[in-house]
Amino acid sequence: MPSSKEIKKQIGSIENTKKITSAMEMVAASKMRKAEARMHATRPYADKIRQVIGHIGKAHPEYTHPFMEEREAKNAGIIIITSDRGLCGGLNTNALRHALNLMEDLQNQGIAYRVAAIGKKSLPLLNRLGVDIMAERSDLGDAPEVTDITGTAKVVMDAYMEGELDRVYLVYNQFVNTMTQNVQTEQILPVTEVAEPDELHWDYIYEPEPQEVIDGLMARYVESLVYHGVVENIASEQAARMVAMKSASDNAEDLIEDLKLSYNKARQAAITAELAEITSGAAALEG
Repeated sequence: MPSSKEIKKQIGSIENTKKITSAMEMVAASKMRKAEARMHATRPYADKIRQVIGHIGKAHPEYTHPFMEEREAKNAGIIIITSDRGLCGGLNTNALRHALNLMEDLQNQGIAYRVAAIGKKSLPLLNRLGVDIMAERSDLGDAPEVTDITGTAKVVMDAYMEGELDRVYLVYNQFVNTMTQNVQTEQILPVTEVAEPDELHWDYIYEPEPQEVIDGLMARYVESLVYHGVVENIASEQAARMVAMKSASDNAEDLIEDLKLSYNKARQAAITAELAEITSGAAALEG
């Protein structure tokens, strides 16, 4: 059994760890509130541009964008969004598991794939598996702008326009609430039917020309989906980190209580041993 001095040292070490995890929990809670507000602010835009693109798909303009044309799938691109930092529970593991399942499905269908990675945490696994990484972006911070992901999105869009990709998928963590984050796997190219079904015939008046307007709109569409995925993932990351740090703090408190009990037992045993020695010594002197 460890001595009382050793146990006391362990208690001190765990108490210091608990202070760190408690501080990280509070920081994550503060960042989560800001990230959640940013996420809720982007959702209406993402929903609206999906609706507009869906309406264009149901309309019959004289120009059809390549993003809306279905073609035989031979090559696919996967945009995987993970965090740059760890200590957020199984958040990144879950996203990577879904991405690996998607890769396996594509491989079984005879479809080759390439990956665009946003966030550092996917890179070690992708490099270990020898996956073809066509683009990567990291160090986005807690409040990224759309311009921070346009380069990655453009690489993917250009590859699709040039016929190097026939499908594009997006994998990210969707924020539901503090305790729940769900991994989403979406096909973003080619554009499928995303508008709500209705009886109306949708069309628009294009100025100056349909091609110019639709080309710009399609680029904004893909960028908005990728950016929305990044914002959702950041909110999920902070929520998962807050929960993970709270769990770590609670576990540290439980461990400290157990060690304190062991410490008291060790002290009691030491005191009992000392009393026994004193009693034995006194008995020897009396004899």
